[in-house]
Amino acid sequence: MEQAVKIKEEILKGADSPELLGWLDKPPRAEIELKGRISRSLVEEISRIKKEPEWMKRLRLRSLELFYKLPMPKWIAGIEEIDLEALAHYVKPEAGEVAKDWEELPDYMRKYYEKLGLPELEARFLSGLVAVYDSETVYARMKEYLERKGVIVLPLEEAVKKYPDLVKKYFLKVFPPSDHKFAALHGALWSGGTFIYVPPGVKVREPIESFFLIGRQGEGQFEHSLIVADEGAYVHWIEGCSAPRFVGYSFHNGMVEAYAHRNATIKITTIQNWSRNVINFNNKRGIAEEGARIDWVEGSIGSKMTYVYPSTILKGAYSSTRSVVVTLSKGPYLKDSGSKVVHVAPYTRSKIINKSISADGGVNVYRGIVRILRGARNASAHVECDSLILDGKSKAHTFPHNQVDEPTAYVSHEAKTGRLSEQQLFYLTSRGLTDDEAKSLIVLGFLDEIMGELPVEYANVLHKVIQLEFSELGAVG
Repeated sequence: MEQAVKIKEEILKGADSPELLGWLDKPPRAEIELKGRISRSLVEEISRIKKEPEWMKRLRLRSLELFYKLPMPKWIAGIEEIDLEALAHYVKPEAGEVAKDWEELPDYMRKYYEKLGLPELEARFLSGLVAVYDSETVYARMKEYLERKGVIVLPLEEAVKKYPDLVKKYFLKVFPPSDHKFAALHGALWSGGTFIYVPPGVKVREPIESFFLIGRQGEGQFEHSLIVADEGAYVHWIEGCSAPRFVGYSFHNGMVEAYAHRNATIKITTIQNWSRNVINFNNKRGIAEEGARIDWVEGSIGSKMTYVYPSTILKGAYSSTRSVVVTLSKGPYLKDSGSKVVHVAPYTRSKIINKSISADGGVNVYRGIVRILRGARNASAHVECDSLILDGKSKAHTFPHNQVDEPTAYVSHEAKTGRLSEQQLFYLTSRGLTDDEAKSLIVLGFLDEIMGELPVEYANVLHKVIQLEFSELGAVG
């Protein structure tokens, strides 16, 4: 048992174990906490606390109007469990100014991040790191060579004040709040997040990470990340998400906007391991100009319910995207995911790979869209959906939608659903493995291609999490 807890301390799963952190039963007092009805006065108060410019406050209030006008999205199930008025919509922890050194953080917060291994990852692997706790950025630092090259890595609130014209050019332009009700809610309440700008021709050779942590139950987290690569630039951004185990639920409604200028490349990798009491709603979209590329790798392990659909608009000729989404639903939980691509320009290319694993009554849903507009000559799109079902009470559903308005386009779609092979299971158990060990090996084999998409350090984390999910100690914490 002690060894299982030790393993959990070393990986993202550690966030699911209250035994590790005594303060979880009594979370540290927040400096500011706003809850209740989502009203104009609440939104104005958030803007006042953040000392925002008038243009940002107007954007928030416009988003609030849309939130009350737009209907509930029809594709979601279970979201009615959320009592928005019971949530804390803005929580400012007692952490002082944004830290640039781990020692500047409060002890409880620093120890938490140390258990997740973030200081070590930053030192060995990352060129920049931004950490968001509850509704605020608490730590932000990047390596000096990025500053010399003119790269900007800042908490989004700080970027709004320091680079207003640059932020205004993209903020809520890639993913407008008018798209659906929860995008509008995000626009009204957003807090925390990351702004990354890479100047023309600059290649950021090491990834930049943002880590988002929900520190208490009954909280809504609405962080916003904006990633911009100027002409010919390259950046790899990693998004990590975690939350301790709570008695009550919390709600995550974040947004990622990415803009790749001509011949630029943006790669976005997400490892999401929320606890089982978090309802996770993500809004993710990128725009690629001529010759640009946007790649998504999404690994979704935790949460009670997850809705996530990385999307790319291929705006310029010869632009491309590759979206890889992996979901694991083990237990009575729901993962509703898929990728969306809109081909606007000629000679654009897209590839979507979706892999889902369902076990112990888990449900996975693939909901993808490929649209090829008239005029997107010789565009090509390929979709692969693979589902692995490990028992008779689990489910996997696939709802693809391909809309092709250009006669010269090429679109292909393939889908496979397989059950756990009794022959494989028998062979592995006959070699001395337990049923759970054999299942974890089969799942890892199913995901072998995807593991190669991840940086080594994060592939190892995902590998350990999956092994622990299928071990008899997986319920520790």
